[in-house]
Amino acid sequence: MTRQIVSVVGGKAADDANAATYDSVNPARTAETVAQVRLAGPATFAWACSAAAAAQREWARVPAPVRGRVIASIGRLVEANAETLAHLVTEEIGKPYAEALGEVREIVDTCDFFLGEGRRLYGQTVPSEMPDKSLFTFRTPVGVAAVITAGNFPVAVPSWYLVPALLCGNSVVWKPAEYASASAHALYRLFAAAGLPDGVLNLVFADGAATFAGLAQALGEGTVQKVGFTGSTAVGREIGELCGRHLQSPCLELGGKNPMVVMPDADLDLAVEGALFSGFGTAGQRCTSLGTVLVHRSVHEEFVTRFAGAVAKAAVGDPAGDVLYGPMLDRRFAERYEDYLGWIEPHHTVVTGPVGRITAATPRGGFDGEGGLYYHPVVVDGVRSGDRLFLEETFGPIVGVTSFDRLEEAIELANRPGYGLSSSIYTTDPAAAFRFREGIGAGMVSVNNSTSGAEAHLPFGGNGRSGNGSRQSGQWVLDQFTRWQAMNWDYSGRLQKAQMDVAEIIPDLAFRL
Repeated sequence: MTRQIVSVVGGKAADDANAATYDSVNPARTAETVAQVRLAGPATFAWACSAAAAAQREWARVPAPVRGRVIASIGRLVEANAETLAHLVTEEIGKPYAEALGEVREIVDTCDFFLGEGRRLYGQTVPSEMPDKSLFTFRTPVGVAAVITAGNFPVAVPSWYLVPALLCGNSVVWKPAEYASASAHALYRLFAAAGLPDGVLNLVFADGAATFAGLAQALGEGTVQKVGFTGSTAVGREIGELCGRHLQSPCLELGGKNPMVVMPDADLDLAVEGALFSGFGTAGQRCTSLGTVLVHRSVHEEFVTRFAGAVAKAAVGDPAGDVLYGPMLDRRFAERYEDYLGWIEPHHTVVTGPVGRITAATPRGGFDGEGGLYYHPVVVDGVRSGDRLFLEETFGPIVGVTSFDRLEEAIELANRPGYGLSSSIYTTDPAAAFRFREGIGAGMVSVNNSTSGAEAHLPFGGNGRSGNGSRQSGQWVLDQFTRWQAMNWDYSGRLQKAQMDVAEIIPDLAFRL
């Protein structure tokens, strides 16, 4: 039976009688509807923010270690339901099951890290420049966080926002991607089962236009104090502009054109393995997916030969099986990917065979892609630094290859697109690794590893077109969901003026030995 899903505000179903219905379909078998989703309008989103604001005051009064135990319970609930949740992710967005199970594990890791942060939301006691006076700093919750997430990691990436936000004493309004609604609803139910009070976590299903309008209304009403957004650079700019008008700094995790540099001393088999996983895992639909391989000219031909061979052997197909990747996430991404394929120019060389949709007319081995949004993996050699294929994010299974002569040239090429999320270098020379780290503009650097290898306790985020410098994961995300408050306590019994009533000890600066 097809799931029927509605928004949840204040712990209760929130359905608008005039709401449109969105069908979330299985991209591996597009005739199958996974869930029918009732889409809310702007007023429902703004109402959810008001409900969250009302609930946040009491939630912030719950001692932080107790909030940490709630996070611990969420982790245990997710762990106990891991296989069911992973199967749902596979069914709804076509992510291979092994990869989906790893994504669910990332939620558990995130909870395991942050449950202890409930006892480590430290401030400081600071010495004063005057006697009988003490100075303190405190972390305080920001208030209500409006979190808007993409669907390529429908449960892991939301946890990077939800877990620390809730731990720090904030309430949340979460708007997931429509095409990942069933996965989001399942995750919400696991969070709610951990004992979160009604209204502390609210789930709103809406399209982009309604979400933006509702967010604008909530910001105007003062019911949102932090916005978290994972998605495209174009939409991130609009959200950044909207938040800026309200003097707020959002947490923006946007797109990437992630480079991989292959030096002449690289282990080529290892580099090929990294390029295969980061270029084609999740069908290239990660913000950290490999964009362009920059290969030293001396090993360029050998790398391309090995890479093309590895791609030719890789299995593409039913995500329930042992495959490198399955279908595109949703029809909208398949259509957009068709546009990206149009960026292949006459001076490029496709080294991997067929381009485009896998069909009975253009099968991949014995697989004809019948009924699903399946596409051939594409490796394009001869990409130039002025090509659109080099400069723009391509959300799909396509990787460009170009060559370089010096490391400095590779760093310049890697930075040229203006994104700054993830990067990678394959080398056995420590000096080259550290020069690359110093010169690259990316927020994350891997050495002899793929561009998509973040762990739950490291800062995740990008610069430039990939984000505004905010970071998710690890202790660094606490600065997104808390604000520093300073307090001074004067117990001298008199007014002491800072920088004025300060004791002075006079040195003899003319003294010489």
